[in-house]
Amino acid sequence: MSAPADGGHDDVSPADREDLVAFARRMGPDDLAPAMSGNLSVRRGGLMAITPSGMPYERMTPADICLVRTSDAALLSGPRPSTETPMHLALYQASDVAAIVHTHSPFVVALSTVLDELPAVHYAMADLGGAVRVAPYARFGTAQLAAGASAAMAGRSAVILRNHGALACGPTLARAYERARTLEWLARVYWYARLVGTPRTLDEGALTEVSDAVRALRYGETATPGEGITSPRASPPPGP
Repeated sequence: MSAPADGGHDDVSPADREDLVAFARRMGPDDLAPAMSGNLSVRRGGLMAITPSGMPYERMTPADICLVRTSDAALLSGPRPSTETPMHLALYQASDVAAIVHTHSPFVVALSTVLDELPAVHYAMADLGGAVRVAPYARFGTAQLAAGASAAMAGRSAVILRNHGALACGPTLARAYERARTLEWLARVYWYARLVGTPRTLDEGALTEVSDAVRALRYGETATPGEGITSPRASPPPGP
């Protein structure tokens, strides 16, 4: 997808800034990022709004959110943006996602040191696009990390960064944040399953069936009065 045209500062609304601060303040209590680690961003037109570098979340205000032009990474307003700005920009340039959440959650970080991919141990993995790949290690803030994360994210809505953390993206900040929480939960489930045996995992066909069912059931949408609620038709069993 081609990069969106540059926009004005008005593309990022006060509500966008408030949402970034609100979700940033949830990172610690939700065990997604300790202290000042992690970062969040949204894209609006040709602008990216991203949390600042090295600022405690409890002190952060909407005025501290940094605006960066996506076409050339120029800082347009705010203090110093997150050191992971290059990684956020790389993902926006490679896809049409509108929000990114970068976490350092404990089970994801632990598994990033021993796995090349987090297998599909639960059907919730369908919302992440399938088994979650682990991108090669590179130092934070580097072009190498940005390129590796972008490549591993292809066809997915989450990626794990080796010896580092994870990224989750979505059409809204709320969706990206919930995917980050889902990824940490899946990592915890896999960890516990490995303690007692070899987990049985779901294949691509099973995950596709889940995605199809979510669309057919219009999961998460509000039903209108009088609307019939039916189950999606199951596929027939294979023949002899």
